Amino acid sequence: MTAIESDVVRTGELVRLRVKHVDDAERDFEWRRDPELAAYDAARPLRVSFNTFLSTMTEELRYPTSHRRTFAIEDLETDEHIGNVMYYGYDPRENEAELGITIGNRDYWSRGYGTDAVRTMVDYAFNELELERVYLHTLAWNYRAQRCFEHAGFTRVRHVNRGGHEFILMEITAADLHAL
Repeated sequence: MTAIESDVVRTGELVRLRVKHVDDAERDFEWRRDPELAAYDAARPLRVSFNTFLSTMTEELRYPTSHRRTFAIEDLETDEHIGNVMYYGYDPRENEAELGITIGNRDYWSRGYGTDAVRTMVDYAFNELELERVYLHTLAWNYRAQRCFEHAGFTRVRHVNRGGHEFILMEITAADLHAL
């Protein structure tokens, strides 16, 4: 689905971030069921039915919260929905949130789309949400993601063990962004 102008949240060099639509459900469902993509999230592939997934997604779209928001990532050239980026754990007292990203379409891996989506989301987080810090956890073995985040301006903070997995905590602050 091509973005409607009012649905566009931010535009980067390669991608646009837009409001999620129910039409995204089939792609999202397939990406969430993919064992390789699930492994990059230290998760198990989704095992619910499409109807159950669709019902949950519809509820989330109907009743969004300020603590979590997911946006579709579209290729600017083709208007293709290639993945999703989100913030969650939004803490208004600390002015921070965690970032997550999935480029579900493998044709877009290692081509700069993830980095551009992260940069575009960080710009949104600092300028629209007025956050002071955005952080993320990436698996210690996911070197491609770490390079992506570093290219987007994130720095490594420390190793974190969580749920039997080793992660690298990375962050970027508003001050870091202005120094770039």
